[in-house]
Amino acid sequence: MLMVAVICMGAAVGLTLFAVLSQAEEKAVVRASLRQLEDYEVESVREKELLAPITERALAPFLSGLSGLGKRFTPTGYVDHVRTKLSSAGTGDQATFDRFMAIRVVTVVLAPVAAYFAYQHSPVGGIGQYLLVGLVLMAFVMGPDAVLNRKVEERQYAIRTKLPDVMDLLVISVEAGLGFEQALDRTVAAVPGPLTEEFSRMLGEVRAGSSRADAMRALDARTNVPEIRSFVLAILQADTFGVSIGRVLRAQADEMRIKRRQLAQERAQKAPVKMLIPMVFCIFPSLFVIVLGPAALSIVDSFNKT
Repeated sequence: MLMVAVICMGAAVGLTLFAVLSQAEEKAVVRASLRQLEDYEVESVREKELLAPITERALAPFLSGLSGLGKRFTPTGYVDHVRTKLSSAGTGDQATFDRFMAIRVVTVVLAPVAAYFAYQHSPVGGIGQYLLVGLVLMAFVMGPDAVLNRKVEERQYAIRTKLPDVMDLLVISVEAGLGFEQALDRTVAAVPGPLTEEFSRMLGEVRAGSSRADAMRALDARTNVPEIRSFVLAILQADTFGVSIGRVLRAQADEMRIKRRQLAQERAQKAPVKMLIPMVFCIFPSLFVIVLGPAALSIVDSFNKT
């Protein structure tokens, strides 16, 4: 009887939640349709606020509060460092920054709790137990920064590997008679990726009224890639001294291809060094057990017989 009551209660709760969520979904669809109407005007501030999704209205104040708490208790310069990293990762908007700072606050607060649970429920004892607690603390305290740094490195590597191909397209377009901005526009439309996204943003800044020099310096600051810095300096010098941009772009394209080849060779030469650690700690011990184990057992048997 008790089981039947529990099942009925669960079904009632589920039906209630389904009805509420269905109404919320219908209201969201209605708001989206009204938002698409050209002559639709919101009469009150409350209706303007209700046009936003419920997740934004519920989570935005919470994330903003946690972000403010994180800004207050973080070291000096950390906030600017995070903004720079997020910009290099291609997600430098305010919402992403608030979300990251909120995650940092939550992970720092939960780090002692996670360490306590790891200590109490550790499958190993002794030194291994303390090592597990240390790993959990490092994962919670340093994990978000490590993930962000990884995203920045991946995006910078994608930009560095794609830059020579984009430079070749720019050379072809400029030598065909297009201007620098028109060539960039054609390249952005033809080649998707993080590099062309940055070029598109630079073109948008130029069209909004910024000078080409300022837009290109902002591009260099956002990407923080040495090859982009070399490209920006070459274009700025060509504009300053009146050098043909086509010749500068061809020289830059040749240089970028050489740098990409050198980058590939560098990564190939680093591979044996990186493979050494797993070989020493994972492969060599098992190999020694297989090769030297029978000999060690034979030596122990001979000593026991004597």
